[in-house]
Amino acid sequence: MLWEGLTATRDLGRVYDIASILIRYGFGDMVGRLGLARLLSGAGRVLPLGHIEELVALPTPVRVRRALEEMGPSFVKLGQVLATRVDLFSPEWIAEFGKLQNQAPEVPFAAIREQLVDDLGAPPEEVFAWLDPRPLAAASIAQVHRARLHDGSEVVIKVRRPGIRRVVEADLRLLQRAAQAIEARFPELRQFQPTGVVRQFRISLTRELDLAAECRHAERIAASFSGHDEIVVPGVHWDYTGARMNVQDFVDGIAVSDVAALEAAGLDRRLIARRGAQAVLKMMFEDGFFHADPHPGNVFVLPENRIALIDYGMVGRLSDARRAQVVGLLDAMVLRDAERVTDVLLDWTNQPRVDEAQLAQDVDALVDQYHGVPLGQLNLAAMLIDVTALLRANRLVLPADLALLIKVFVTLEGLGRNLDPDFDMAGEAAPFLRRAMLARYSPGTLAKDGLRALADTAGILSVLPRDIRRLLRSARGGNLKLRVDVERLEQFGVQVNHSANRLTVGVVLAALIVGSSIALTVSGGPTLLGLPAFGLLGFVGAAIAGAWLVISIWRSGGGK
Repeated sequence: MLWEGLTATRDLGRVYDIASILIRYGFGDMVGRLGLARLLSGAGRVLPLGHIEELVALPTPVRVRRALEEMGPSFVKLGQVLATRVDLFSPEWIAEFGKLQNQAPEVPFAAIREQLVDDLGAPPEEVFAWLDPRPLAAASIAQVHRARLHDGSEVVIKVRRPGIRRVVEADLRLLQRAAQAIEARFPELRQFQPTGVVRQFRISLTRELDLAAECRHAERIAASFSGHDEIVVPGVHWDYTGARMNVQDFVDGIAVSDVAALEAAGLDRRLIARRGAQAVLKMMFEDGFFHADPHPGNVFVLPENRIALIDYGMVGRLSDARRAQVVGLLDAMVLRDAERVTDVLLDWTNQPRVDEAQLAQDVDALVDQYHGVPLGQLNLAAMLIDVTALLRANRLVLPADLALLIKVFVTLEGLGRNLDPDFDMAGEAAPFLRRAMLARYSPGTLAKDGLRALADTAGILSVLPRDIRRLLRSARGGNLKLRVDVERLEQFGVQVNHSANRLTVGVVLAALIVGSSIALTVSGGPTLLGLPAFGLLGFVGAAIAGAWLVISIWRSGGGK
């Protein structure tokens, strides 16, 4: 059973809330096909049958977004992760998911004070010279309060919501089972890889629950910008930081989206756009570790056109191999090398069932649009959006790290153009891409790759005689076995067995009805209620067998 184990009251109560919200937004069919209605009915819970017509009339992406908002913090976070999957969802879906703000009702200070005492080892009023009980911001996982240390340092305290881990863990259990149910019962949705998305979401959300991990991310990025005074990363106060709270320097700046305030302060918007882009590009192509959520609320401008990046709960990682693939793709696009573009996309998606001929045809049409365009004049955001549209059309899915990279590129392009209408993302990226390309084919890199390949080959050759000897020994001893493991074959066999049993009962039932009908036409012999006894008993037996067959089919869900 897909929902086996959801017997605890805490899970059933959450299932009821989620199912009710889905029904209210017009997704009752999904609730039924997922088996949630039957699960709750068996637990004695009755779901509401109706829904609000006004809500059902809304576009589907809007209804999904609003349903996620009502379902609570975990599902808001899920929507934010889905907003990064530009390879899975079309622009109207991405735009709607992008409206999911990481905001939530504030938790009264009295409710978090006990947790602060546990984490600090003393009342917060003693630890801090001043602490504002009113939150500066309230998000789904944590909320932020301003404070001042006894040495006069202005700081912010980020505190995890009390009890949020328990809620998140319950939601993750439900999402995991829901993803499995969707893949089993909605074949048309398998292309969205529900279990893979939930796996990515679980990793991301588990990291965000650890507020100390956010500070480690911040310090890693701060170290990479050592000597770059134009980029500011808030300092961490480790004496007060743990899994449930962290304390960082307060950033007093102007939001990067407040163009009027930037103008009034006499700041250079064009320079700010360039510095922001160069900072993120450096993190991506030189460090391989980048801030993955540079939306306007996380970017502030300080005096002298310095840029402060805050909130490192969501970060991205790019291995050397990934960076080489991205550079190779852009290079192949510029050189109009459709075959190499196709190879990179197939390496990225790594899916067995791909119509390579159709993919190659689509890639050839795509690269033709960029024929002759120099790297410095390439519209990277538009090109990457075109690539993801091509992937969706061919039902190919990107790895999560690349989907996040593309989302950051698109966000960065938007921020830059908001500051400077003439902002040229490709021009800013060109030097980084050229350096990455040169580094990829430098003698040192080629020598390193060659030595690694040589070592791998030597390792394989060194154990090959032993492996062949073991294989031959197993074959001579009759111990060589071939195992074919077909996914869900056992379940399919059980279904076939049940179907065969029902078919057999149906055939016997038909024969019993025909034989009883003939017996009723034969005169003589014992009678019952004025009818030939054998014919009447045959019909009674047929009725019992027929009732059993109908009940069996209904219980297995075959009557739907």
